[in-house]
Amino acid sequence: MHSEDPQLTVAEQATLTSGADYWTTAQIADLDSIMLTDGPHGLRKQEGASDHLGLAGSVAATCFPPAVGLAQTWDPELAHAVGAAIGAEARAQGVSVALGPGIKLKRSPLGGRNFEYFSEDPLLTALMGEQQVRGQQSVGVGSSLKHFAVNNQETDRMRISADVDERTLHELYLAAFRHIITTARPWTVMCSYNRVNGVQVAHDPLLLTTILREQWGYDGVVVSDWGAVDDRIASIAAGLDLTMPSPGTAGDDAVAAAVADGTLDAQSLRRAAGRVAALVRRAATAGPAPAADLDAHHALTRRVAGRAIVLLRNDDELLPLSGSSSLAVIGDLAREPRFQGGGSSHVNATRVDVPIDEIRSRASAPVSFTPTADRSGAVAAAAAADVAVLFLGLADNQESEGFDRTDIDLPDEQLVLAQAVVEANPATVVVLCHGGVVRTAPLNAPAIVDAALLGQAVGSAITDVLFGDVNPSGRLAETIPLRLADTPSYLSFPGEAGHVVYGEGIFIGYRWYDARELDVAFPFGHGLSYTTFIYRDLTAQAHDSGITVELTVTNSGDRDGREVVQIYVGVSDSTVARPASSRPSPRWS
Repeated sequence: MHSEDPQLTVAEQATLTSGADYWTTAQIADLDSIMLTDGPHGLRKQEGASDHLGLAGSVAATCFPPAVGLAQTWDPELAHAVGAAIGAEARAQGVSVALGPGIKLKRSPLGGRNFEYFSEDPLLTALMGEQQVRGQQSVGVGSSLKHFAVNNQETDRMRISADVDERTLHELYLAAFRHIITTARPWTVMCSYNRVNGVQVAHDPLLLTTILREQWGYDGVVVSDWGAVDDRIASIAAGLDLTMPSPGTAGDDAVAAAVADGTLDAQSLRRAAGRVAALVRRAATAGPAPAADLDAHHALTRRVAGRAIVLLRNDDELLPLSGSSSLAVIGDLAREPRFQGGGSSHVNATRVDVPIDEIRSRASAPVSFTPTADRSGAVAAAAAADVAVLFLGLADNQESEGFDRTDIDLPDEQLVLAQAVVEANPATVVVLCHGGVVRTAPLNAPAIVDAALLGQAVGSAITDVLFGDVNPSGRLAETIPLRLADTPSYLSFPGEAGHVVYGEGIFIGYRWYDARELDVAFPFGHGLSYTTFIYRDLTAQAHDSGITVELTVTNSGDRDGREVVQIYVGVSDSTVARPASSRPSPRWS
């Protein structure tokens, strides 16, 4: 991109560095206005009234599995396909930049917006995020990598200072950003609301210029989160290019006046305006696009969702279900599925596959349905059926953008129902639908399926896995702890008095549980299959660019299946604190 545009006057440069309205840039000279919209897992192009919390209506678009589900595929190629599909729908709607993906790490399972982010692990986050960016930009629609940086909670997210040491900052919280920026070159990066070590990110030259541009070589546009800029002049000086949404003409006039009186270096404004101009010209090269193939995108959603489902437990091979077994389907989430999170990423789905309808269409034996509130009816139905399928999970008002959770437990009424159903019919399958981690320890069902949030094909994807049409191959992208008190940030989340101390340092997620040798309900990377795999002939070779590992993986069962080979590298004799050098191993021959 060109860093300057000498054809613009100072006033025009000032205008170009702020939005024209809620979702578009200013039209200046020969530069057209371009539209930015939300879009980490599907397009949210609003019509009429505008807001950044997903309250106003939006055009119909495919709702793909949010990052919490997509990450469980452990498949960057699927992330690329999803990105390309989102880009295709964006171009068809005249959108130049779809805001996403979100790549913040899941520091605490209490994060209210965790459903929008990939993982507790920076490498998995980096590889999935890279390919989603590449996919989206391959069709001529820009990405906006967010939220830069260290914005891992909703509580006081507009002002909180994330106090983090330099090693932890770079090794964890900047790692995925660095990888994606240097490999996929996202058109834009969105800066977050919060402060880092006391400095507001939107005004921080260390993050926005020294690290992002000088150390990583980023030449794209830094756009503010909507309303994150308090001081336009300070933000431009720090390296922020585009303030969204429109702050009004008075702000533009103040920027121009600051250049005139020397308060703001004219070169800083020219660079910011030049980057925005380059973004507008880049978007223009994409040209018009045909209508997106929504049927193909729904089919893609179903494929991704099926691959995202994690089989947590399957005692006595209760799953897959036989089509001839009578079923008692229980729980409101089977009839009114929750397939995405709440807030700015909320998509007006083109269609929704309902679990109970899909199960009934697939089964050849009777299938009953009982809502959550009907306890006695649910117990009776479970006792009368060959297998009970119990849908449990979290509702929209229990996790969303805008607030953090206070616990990781399922609602009490669901736990009571689960106990009663399992007692009535030990052949019970629990299907969990949720964006943030839920505690599974109280569940004594022999089979547990983690369906996370799966997008609009939720019902067909769950049915595919329950009946074995799809062999589950998903793996957890986040540890499920036995209890909240075991989590790394338990004593320092969400902070106090305007500060949150990242006291656990580099030990978040599985790094923490491994280092402390804590038992967990299900570890990061866990996932069962309807078949079995044998590993053999492992070799590892170190060279200048890294380590090459080779092995043979054999499907030793009687069903087709996929396996995810996971390799964890450690240093056993390090003089500084590091993650543990070993983790539980798969089956070896």
